[in-house]
Amino acid sequence: MQKLILASTSPFRKSILEKLGLPFSTEAPDVDEQHLEGESATDLVTRLSEAKANAIAKNHPKALIIGSDQVALLDGKILGKPGTHENAVRQLETASGKAVTFYTGLCLINSATHNTQTLCETFKVYFRKLSHQQIENYLQKEQPYNCAGSFKSEAYGIALFDKLEGDDPNTLIGLPLIRLIQMLGNEGVMLP
Repeated sequence: MQKLILASTSPFRKSILEKLGLPFSTEAPDVDEQHLEGESATDLVTRLSEAKANAIAKNHPKALIIGSDQVALLDGKILGKPGTHENAVRQLETASGKAVTFYTGLCLINSATHNTQTLCETFKVYFRKLSHQQIENYLQKEQPYNCAGSFKSEAYGIALFDKLEGDDPNTLIGLPLIRLIQMLGNEGVMLP
């Protein structure tokens, strides 16, 4: 099998990819993640996932490189990573009682053949109506300041939701495994 590289240093994406039991390495892509004027969420994450994979592919001529990027959309606005407690409080207060749609871009590049597969998967999260105290309690416990939307669904953040809607729960965490398995299959990597 060709060398498999995840173009990310996200511990969440690494943990998801480990589920496949394939040997892989990780590398941090040097990519400007700025949102372009007028760019849709779908266009943004597909562009960035491809840019991340390409940034790594140029140094690995015979590898399979996985790039991924994610944003959340609430009321037509992109939610980024909050970075601070105050921003996380604002994001969760705004999301309370509403649906947030996550857009996850996925790209697989075969640098030997230059074949590129890119797509965008969506996943919808319906938030419970949250009190200020519930939001504070959650943020103190989990401190999800580096996560789009201010929560970690793979941990205690699941308590914030009424329901989840999507094809692959891994999409919400940042790496759509069902689609990745299909892409890898297209490159001759067979999984059970």
